[in-house]
Amino acid sequence: MFLNRSEGFALALPAALFTCLVFLVPVGILLSAAFQAEPGVWSLQGYVDFFSQPLNQSVFLRTLKLGVLVAGTSAVIGYAAAFCIVNLPASSRGRIFGLVVLPLMISPVARTYAWIVILGRTGIVNDVIVGLGLSETPIRLLFTETAVFIGLLQLFLPLMIISLVSAMENIPQDVVPAARVLGASWFQVFFRVILPLTKEGLVIGGTLVFTGALTAYITPAILGGSKVLMLETLLYQKVNVSNDFVSASVIAMILIVMCFSANLVLKRIASVRS
Repeated sequence: MFLNRSEGFALALPAALFTCLVFLVPVGILLSAAFQAEPGVWSLQGYVDFFSQPLNQSVFLRTLKLGVLVAGTSAVIGYAAAFCIVNLPASSRGRIFGLVVLPLMISPVARTYAWIVILGRTGIVNDVIVGLGLSETPIRLLFTETAVFIGLLQLFLPLMIISLVSAMENIPQDVVPAARVLGASWFQVFFRVILPLTKEGLVIGGTLVFTGALTAYITPAILGGSKVLMLETLLYQKVNVSNDFVSASVIAMILIVMCFSANLVLKRIASVRS
């Protein structure tokens, strides 16, 4: 495409400089505070102080747990949905895939507030529970880990489905029938045929969903409130309430490390399976 490598570098240079100036440099300056207990003194004291507090430990573990649960549940549901979509006729496939993509066109704020109508004390779920006589009074569904989990799952599930559909469309159409003819059960077909051939889609989808669940702010803030703190909501409090920029930088660094670690772990698992 290019006569020499320098032409490619010359075309990429403006974008690289722009990214460095408006993103990498400011983020680097911000995160450098995570390693400075005092101005000009480099240390890990900020991390020691952060993890020495029981509240921060519980918030960290809750964020990690919900991220893993959302990513794992999305993978299970996503594989079932993607397998059905790729096996539909071409005309129906486009309409169903459009329904999967449609929620991504709606603001996450609106999608999250819709769960208040569903899970609130006077919401649809509580109306059904009280109407069926399962409880005399409405039960608390909002401001729980379950509500945050449901909101995050609904928010990021389309990303997993899209990634897996793209991966499954590259599988030869005669592979699954051939495995079935040779006597493989559906369990064997999935783990020995479909999963190895779609591992790249799983890595991409898992990374998008896990990192999205870790870093989303609106959904945990609305559905979890102050009773279900996560790292992203705790980060907001440190900056806007406590003015504790050192702790905020520590939390930001922890989130970045968790996101990159998730991608590396998923790639490692995919390479081991291959």
